[in-house]
Amino acid sequence: MSNRTVSIEEMAEAINEGLEEYADLAADEMKAAVKKAAKSVKEEISATAPSDTGAYAKSWTTKATSETSSSIAMTVYSKNKYQLAHLLEKGHALRQGGRAKAYPHIAPAETVGETLLVQLIEKALS
Repeated sequence: MSNRTVSIEEMAEAINEGLEEYADLAADEMKAAVKKAAKSVKEEISATAPSDTGAYAKSWTTKATSETSSSIAMTVYSKNKYQLAHLLEKGHALRQGGRAKAYPHIAPAETVGETLLVQLIEKALS
């Protein structure tokens, strides 16, 4: 909004214009923050994932599951090794008895992503 002089009758319209402009800028900043946080989570999971051949760690990706003019939802997922994600994260029962060791790598990455998202949003809106 430019620095302009408005009459009392035009004040409500000028305030609404300013608020709409701020909302558009804030929405763009929020979308960028969500995309950056999702990418960070993907990279963190790939870096900390258990590695036998490396295919599981490389299978992680992000996608925008829904996007409007004012919001975005991102999903971080394993595109072709999704069956392993829960088994590795939580451990699982073995055929011969006992349990396989859990390798928590998704939950810690999610926590890091949440913290980063909050920081990015606070920085963008301050």
